[in-house]
Amino acid sequence: MVRPQSNLWRIADVLNQTRVIYGDLSVIEQAENGILTIAPEVVFHLGWHGVASEHRDDLNQIHHNLTGTLRLLEYAQRGGCRCWVGVGSQAEYGRFEGVLHEKQPTQPITLYGVTKLCAGLLTRQLCAMNNVRYVWCRLLATYGPKDDPRHFIPTVIRKLLAGEKPSLTPGEQMWDYLHVADAATALQQLAEESLAEGVFVLGSGRAVSIRQVAETIRDLIDPQLPLGLGELFYRADQVMRLEADSGRLKAVTGWSPQMSLERGLEMTVAWYRNQI
Repeated sequence: MVRPQSNLWRIADVLNQTRVIYGDLSVIEQAENGILTIAPEVVFHLGWHGVASEHRDDLNQIHHNLTGTLRLLEYAQRGGCRCWVGVGSQAEYGRFEGVLHEKQPTQPITLYGVTKLCAGLLTRQLCAMNNVRYVWCRLLATYGPKDDPRHFIPTVIRKLLAGEKPSLTPGEQMWDYLHVADAATALQQLAEESLAEGVFVLGSGRAVSIRQVAETIRDLIDPQLPLGLGELFYRADQVMRLEADSGRLKAVTGWSPQMSLERGLEMTVAWYRNQI
């Protein structure tokens, strides 16, 4: 299911194997017949309005997402859904520094984080009431080809490929980046493993400095190019270390990341270079 205005270039190679339903969480009723006709056994819910940072406290986080998510689950259950896999966010934990795990208290500080948490809790209850296996993944940061160009990694890549110097903070933040292919595999294995149920933290389990990420990208493109490290100040609420403990996910499914950060960045740079 995709928004009516969506450009489907990212999945162009599989569209001939896919039945597309046009719908939007804010007007999910328009997709009811399509969902009931397909009668999905498994639903992966990754749709969300307002993921970009400027929308984190937009009231439409609630209006465009929460009711639509619950209606989507209702229609899927009526169609015979037996497994619901929702993608939440580390924002559900609030401003936290360190290693995230499932038992960490949830204290979201943005409407985005609060609404994600509410969606996860409400769908958990509805799944329990209707005998649907419930999976909720709190995802950290992903990267890879075809990413949103506003994100950190594609921004640095595109600037350097254009011969420009990206303005950066000092880059001491330690961050957990997971390649998008590994994230997709984790969601697939959670859907296929009948014992997988509840909340899972999803990340690579390895935190690296933003400076190291930027330098690796620079070296892949041209080691002589300058980086504007220190040209930007840290935000007042800057988190300096965030890393996933995906031990529960690995124990239940056997999943582990297959793509090293170095190889993943190499492939990502190559993809962007081919777009020039």
